[in-house]
Amino acid sequence: MKIEEIEKLKNEGVEHLPSKERRDFLRLGLVVTGVFAGGSILSLMSAKRGHADVEGIVLKQYSYKPHYSMVIRQDRCIDCQRCMDACVKTNHVPDYGYRTTILERELVIGPGSKQREFMPVLCNHCNRPPCVRVCPTRATYKDKKTGIVRMDIKKCIGCKTCMAACPYNARYFNEEIRAIDKCDFCWENRLSKGETLTACAAACPADVRIFGDISDPSSRVYKLVHEPERVVWVLRPETGTLPNVFYTKG
Repeated sequence: MKIEEIEKLKNEGVEHLPSKERRDFLRLGLVVTGVFAGGSILSLMSAKRGHADVEGIVLKQYSYKPHYSMVIRQDRCIDCQRCMDACVKTNHVPDYGYRTTILERELVIGPGSKQREFMPVLCNHCNRPPCVRVCPTRATYKDKKTGIVRMDIKKCIGCKTCMAACPYNARYFNEEIRAIDKCDFCWENRLSKGETLTACAAACPADVRIFGDISDPSSRVYKLVHEPERVVWVLRPETGTLPNVFYTKG
């Protein structure tokens, strides 16, 4: 099969490619360009077209500058909850609400053997956010410059439609302000004031949460997401929301 024909095939995702197969692709002269911000898509491209062409194609897929994203190195999370504490303190989150939390599950890894796994979660700042589409007053919106999904609490009528639409359960009703509250990547309390990291990323002692501009090839988030041999995934890709929070291990 010709390289041009291979490039037109439907992508099945990097998680389905064993290491040997990935190495075979490289030997055939194909470059595995990784997963881009639009979702769990693995790109294969002929090496002869060069790295510059690959970067050019990828960069055109980012709609914002900066295009804020987060990579969560899941297996490094130890559930110390310093990220949650920092978020609460920075964003004045009440006891009954949350902007970020840590899920826990127990995996069976062998006969009589289990392993506990932690998964930090937060708003995925989707490129196609269902919450924005359903809001009747446009109180929740996608920031035109940064891509962050934000709230204008003055417009919020507390109908909770956005809560029902969110596939990540990342919103709650704040009784004090009588409006929906959610993660804004610390835009109001840190980024807009010159800080470069979210409170949760800055507080993590295990370097789990990598935050930055995924449209910048020199950023850590860009390098992690585009590393050819690295498996990267998003939560609930079947919803078509195109999250900007990615997960990986290692």
